[in-house]
Amino acid sequence: MSKTERAKMTAGEPYQQFDPELIERRKFIRQQIQQLNQEVDNERRNQGFKKLLGDVGDDFFVESDFKFDYEWNIHIGNHFYGNYDMTFLDTCPITIGEHCYFGPNVGLYTPIHPLDPVQRNADVEMGAPITIGDSCWFGGRVTVLPGVTLGNNVVVGAGSVVTKSFGDNVVIAENPARIIKTID
Repeated sequence: MSKTERAKMTAGEPYQQFDPELIERRKFIRQQIQQLNQEVDNERRNQGFKKLLGDVGDDFFVESDFKFDYEWNIHIGNHFYGNYDMTFLDTCPITIGEHCYFGPNVGLYTPIHPLDPVQRNADVEMGAPITIGDSCWFGGRVTVLPGVTLGNNVVVGAGSVVTKSFGDNVVIAENPARIIKTID
């Protein structure tokens, strides 16, 4: 039995991004998040996102203009705060631990577009998961690229672009992000 494009996508294998099931899901999600992001009541907005996402901890709060593609691949632990304008491109799993705080304009991007122009022009896409440990804090405008794993107690400085994985108890910053301090 052959895999669906959704299964290939989630596994990080090459898939067709304009598959009808994936297109329909993106349209559905856009409609849902447009309504939720318009909601001015924090409790109603966050309850709506919790229902839509499904796999989030009880203590979950996001400001408006939270955007994502599918929802299937987003897993967020308890006690999460996300500031304005977060974008999670969830072609592959995005897993966020407990007690994490994200500043404004944080982007987590799992899609990978082929370097080969023939594949790219054929609308082939791939991806790699992003995993973030417990007790992490991201400053504003942090970008995390596909395939990155961050350990527990990681602080990412504002404006950083995280292109590779880091272990526990570090402060990382710059573009590309590098360790600027270890946490005792």
